[in-house]
Amino acid sequence: MQVWPGQSYPLGATFDGAGTNFAVFSEVASRIELCLLHDDGSETAVELREADAFVRHAYLPGVMPGQRYGFRVHGPYDPARGHRCNSAKLLLDPYAKAMSGDIDWDESVYGYRFGHPDSRNDLDSAPHTMTSVVVNPYFDWADDRAPRIDYHRTVIYEAHVKGLTMTHPGLPEEIRGTYAALAHPSVIGHLVELGVTTLELMPVHQFIQDHRLSDAGLANYWGYNTIGFFAPHHAYASLGDRGQQVLEFKTAVRALHRAGIEVILDVVYNHTAEGSHLGPTLSLRGLDNASYYRLGGDKRYYTDTTGTGNSLLMRSPHVLQMIMDSLRYWVTEMHVDGFRFDLAATLARQFHEVDRLSSFFDLVQQDPVVSQVKLIAEPWDVGEGGYQVGNFPPLWTEWNGKFRDTVRDLWRGESATLAEFGSRLTGSSDLYQDDGRRPLASINFVTCHDGFTLRDLVSYNDKHNEANGENNRDGESFNRSWNCGAEGATDDRQVKALRQRQMRNFLATLMLSQGVPMLSHGDEFGRTQGGNNNAYCQDNELAWITWPDKQGTGEEADEAHRMHEFVRTMVWLRRDHAVFRRRRFFHGRPVEGTHDELSDIAWFTAEGGEMTQREWQAAHARSLVVFLNGNAISEPGPRGEPVTDDSFLLMFNAAPRAQEFLVPVNHGKEWQLIVDTERPEGVPPGAGERVAAGDRILLADRSMVVLQRPAD
Repeated sequence: MQVWPGQSYPLGATFDGAGTNFAVFSEVASRIELCLLHDDGSETAVELREADAFVRHAYLPGVMPGQRYGFRVHGPYDPARGHRCNSAKLLLDPYAKAMSGDIDWDESVYGYRFGHPDSRNDLDSAPHTMTSVVVNPYFDWADDRAPRIDYHRTVIYEAHVKGLTMTHPGLPEEIRGTYAALAHPSVIGHLVELGVTTLELMPVHQFIQDHRLSDAGLANYWGYNTIGFFAPHHAYASLGDRGQQVLEFKTAVRALHRAGIEVILDVVYNHTAEGSHLGPTLSLRGLDNASYYRLGGDKRYYTDTTGTGNSLLMRSPHVLQMIMDSLRYWVTEMHVDGFRFDLAATLARQFHEVDRLSSFFDLVQQDPVVSQVKLIAEPWDVGEGGYQVGNFPPLWTEWNGKFRDTVRDLWRGESATLAEFGSRLTGSSDLYQDDGRRPLASINFVTCHDGFTLRDLVSYNDKHNEANGENNRDGESFNRSWNCGAEGATDDRQVKALRQRQMRNFLATLMLSQGVPMLSHGDEFGRTQGGNNNAYCQDNELAWITWPDKQGTGEEADEAHRMHEFVRTMVWLRRDHAVFRRRRFFHGRPVEGTHDELSDIAWFTAEGGEMTQREWQAAHARSLVVFLNGNAISEPGPRGEPVTDDSFLLMFNAAPRAQEFLVPVNHGKEWQLIVDTERPEGVPPGAGERVAAGDRILLADRSMVVLQRPAD
């Protein structure tokens, strides 16, 4: 075999049409072997003799896409000093663009013998672990262009590749649960009809199945256990795992872009699947443990702010380079449109405390590629001081956990929530305005993959995670949920009607709030997980969407269809009206330069009087009227033109009893009723009733009404 010196950059395996360049970093290694793996189980070892700045490299003519490979690292095995090199372990390339096979959890994939964590294990892991794969980088993107949807026009749909598509009746069996399913017209058609603009995929970076879950007959369904930051997860490919997963993912992105839908990835750069000191040796641990992971004072152990056993060392230039290289790769080569960063507070931990000016954020800010896509932080981790909602740099948007909590509290009847609800409804200026950000920094959500589904939020007071095998100890115990009078499934028609109304309340509130709304997949049908609020290990119908067409023609199917139609109506109401998509915070007064003397927003009691400080703070307050003035939008259009819209009155009755609301007398003579969550369809038939200023409207208990007045 010919071995040429090759290049130290780029890292990973780079095919150029005639051969492949291999490059891997390790500061601690004394010798590194590149192992080419063959289908008969044998391997050919090539020592990487060339080294530049601790990067070992070689070019191998004739090595083609589909070739499986790994590394064996010779160097110190001294856990007390943080070193865990062991040439008996076949290691994955951190920069591999694809990975093949699975881990069977034989003892050989661990650096120690079972039962003896301080021992050294020299069993060969090659027959029992995954392998890296050389991929063909060439792909016909045709005329693909990033949709580049402005935040104020964005509606995010969080989905799981498998959960979204596994039971879809319009998909061929052989592609269900795969990237190919995302590209299918029936799935894309659903997203387009619903009106969402941006598909946020739960982790598709290559992850592994946990040893513990495999032994329990469960699975790492969510995928927050990354082992390859450049490789699409192979189990979501319908055609194979020797590089086909890359082509299939690109095909899905191209198809979604053609439909005008962005693709955002939920990424997990805060830790890896190698876990704690008792975890397997798969990649970074064996390459250069101390350079990649945050180690404790006793270097045998790891600092863990993620609850998974380890945290990446965010002050290491090699870790920062790997993350930035990965982000750029997914934007430039895979054409994704942004990222949602799991436990993003960990990325800001340069030392111990969370630092919004840490190196990672500096790198993102100045990067000409990564800084130009959507960047969404999950602004917390499990470490000390890890709850950082509102504290990320101006370039970033954030999952607004305070929006979720406040909206849940209002509709379940918590006292003294009205004042904070007003802030969440209008874009959370208390969180974002002081650092120059705008309402669009707030990613609003009521539910997401983590926690109850929307239907379970109104059906269960308590979590029911028994199927996870942890005696119901896992998952959040305080969910701000309310079962509406019965725990779980019930035949009580009043309870069922209230649950449907509560779901409509949540969805209408979400879509008509300032900020960027995010739907959780299946909530548009009112899907349930049977009260399981931590379905991370349930790769089955408990966690997959049950599409209405599979429910037959009974009452549940009818409810699902009505809910879907209501969600679609609310999404399109938002998309059609700029007053719900403001790019600046409200002024709370008439806006200079507009032709309207009324304030851009006004707040009223149910009796039509303006809200006072005392009424905002009243513990018993459950009702509110909000006037949104479409004639007083301060931000101009794309060409500097004034933006005007219809005006709206939002009436909220979160009280447990019906209440009359007075239509304000000085903010419009005549209004049209367009939303009433008390009705099973959520919207009135036909054109809707007309109401005049001074009229009284009876709102059912725990319901919401929207009135519309055409622009002047």
